[in-house]
Amino acid sequence: MLRSLRTTAPDRQVLRVYVAGRGCCRVQYGLALDGAADETDTVAEREGISVAVDPASLPFVEGATVDYVETDEGTGFVVRNPSFEGGGCSCGH
Repeated sequence: MLRSLRTTAPDRQVLRVYVAGRGCCRVQYGLALDGAADETDTVAEREGISVAVDPASLPFVEGATVDYVETDEGTGFVVRNPSFEGGGCSCGH
């Protein structure tokens, strides 16, 4: 559950999760390390990691999980949100 915090520890970065784009069927997420959360961000801490989400992205991030995956195609982070999983889209995005 995300909760609003005004500051993070000054010596810690936050993982920023944001909406990088939207198609007709799904949301594209971006991840970045940021020096600090903005005062308008919603921040959650899980297992020692602070995650910051800006107000515009928050409705699209709620209910999402961020996982680190290793597959034959590659390794990296994947954001999954069952609320915005597309199906039946024919636009190709």
